Amino acid sequence: MMWRRVLGLVLNKSKSKLKSQNLNPLLSSTGAFDRIPFDVFFQILIFLGPKEAARVSAVCKSWKFVVSDNWLWILFLHNSQEESWENIDFSESCLRSGYPLLLLQSSLSDQSISLPYMHIYSQRAQHRGAVLIDGGSGYSKFGWSKDSSPSGYSATFKEFGDLESPMYSRLRHFFATIYDRMQRKPSTQPVVVAFPICHYYGPRRQLEEAICRVLFDMNVPAVCSINQAVLALYAARRTSGIVVNIGFRVTSVVPILQGKVMHQVGIEVVGQGALTLTVFLKELMGRKNMHVESLYTVRTLKENLCYIASDYESELSIDTTASYELTGEGQFTLSEERFQTGEILFQPRMGGLRMMSLHQAVALCMDHCQAAKETEENDRWFKTVVLAGGTACLPGLPERLCKELCGLVSASTFEDIERSSSYIFGSSIRGLATPFFGLAKGVQPLRFWS
Repeated sequence: MMWRRVLGLVLNKSKSKLKSQNLNPLLSSTGAFDRIPFDVFFQILIFLGPKEAARVSAVCKSWKFVVSDNWLWILFLHNSQEESWENIDFSESCLRSGYPLLLLQSSLSDQSISLPYMHIYSQRAQHRGAVLIDGGSGYSKFGWSKDSSPSGYSATFKEFGDLESPMYSRLRHFFATIYDRMQRKPSTQPVVVAFPICHYYGPRRQLEEAICRVLFDMNVPAVCSINQAVLALYAARRTSGIVVNIGFRVTSVVPILQGKVMHQVGIEVVGQGALTLTVFLKELMGRKNMHVESLYTVRTLKENLCYIASDYESELSIDTTASYELTGEGQFTLSEERFQTGEILFQPRMGGLRMMSLHQAVALCMDHCQAAKETEENDRWFKTVVLAGGTACLPGLPERLCKELCGLVSASTFEDIERSSSYIFGSSIRGLATPFFGLAKGVQPLRFWS
């Protein structure tokens, strides 16, 4: 059904295009094909496929005029097996002309923001992909822009954001290790580097320059450094909103407008993340004489058994016992620990923490956004909250956060909460990497930051 709708658009748009150019589709000089109906003519082009269609465009001007029609190539992109049309449409309509790619395009005077879809198809078919590196605060993931999951993991050195440490040598070793594991030379593909927002505090420019200097010394052709919050927003196919990034060590509440982090509005950082929840679950298990040495085991139990209660007090009166068996370690049975673990996000004092709760941090960020001058023309950009990070996958978290926010902010300030897919290896980064890829081609060296 969807294919038929797209085909109908192709035919209607193409006929309108020919009429606007005072050309009769049945009288155009396409040789013997002049005698067949125009819709049949397009069916033949579709049957030939993108490669053969591109070749026949060299026959004459009439063939080139018909074959270069945007809607024909939109149909080819729609039928692509490597990427979904939703991802392609989002990247070409939103990311190609928006921040931060707009900064890159403005530096290339010969590049047009709006490219024909025939050229877009060619770029996507020809490029080999970008190397993607997600430098997390606990461990880093790396892979390819066309993959939906990481191809490997690497430990992130502890002094990553400490410029007093030998930054250059550590970064060089960090990136060299990743390229060795991927069995690729740095000079063959551009690289997209993602970092948690907490790594951008302090002397941010020095960190960026150090990353750039190391990668270009390794002969990387182009570098894009972008924080995880923006990528999480792109993964939700949005360019504006508030991203709640529950990281390994801290949780960041980040306002983003048109792909740009609004530092002037304010970023709220809560000093608890996935590691805090894992350690708290281990403590709760210890109170019941379930002593586990490995945090990896506890994390596995957290990911498979824990959830967020809609009403904590009511949940205490319910039997929530559940078991999970780990190979080689036996079966573990948890009851109220299942929802008490995540409850410290909303009641930090339960874990002995003195800090803002998650919903208080989000509400404070919304208040700052509403008071900022950026809301004068658009007062809706911050009303959608996007949850990101592994802990955001805990069942019940969006519903509980929504409930708590409704008690703190007015109905007009808040609209929706949704989960995002992986920061860098989901649908959004493919959309980001492809336009970046086409623009970076032939440029040495090239960089831009978000």
